Amino acid sequence: MPRRERDRDRERDRESVVDPTDGRVLERNYDYAQKNVRLLSMWYDCEPKRMLELLAEHDIELSRNDERQFGTYYRTVQQHANGYGE
Repeated sequence: MPRRERDRDRERDRESVVDPTDGRVLERNYDYAQKNVRLLSMWYDCEPKRMLELLAEHDIELSRNDERQFGTYYRTVQQHANGYGE
């Protein structure tokens, strides 16, 4: 394969890599996880606390159930991420 084609293929591969912490990807995956922080954290292989931090940083609204369970921590992280309380 000529070098130019090989370089173009590598560039295409790099562009197709999806960042799982990107806001749009995270929101879509939260929907796929039926808006369940615990399930999503298993998919991401992290603690629910870290998952809540990611959701809060991207202003992704929690489900009613997750809000009841994690709302206080979520809002604290969200406020900190938005610069409140400084």
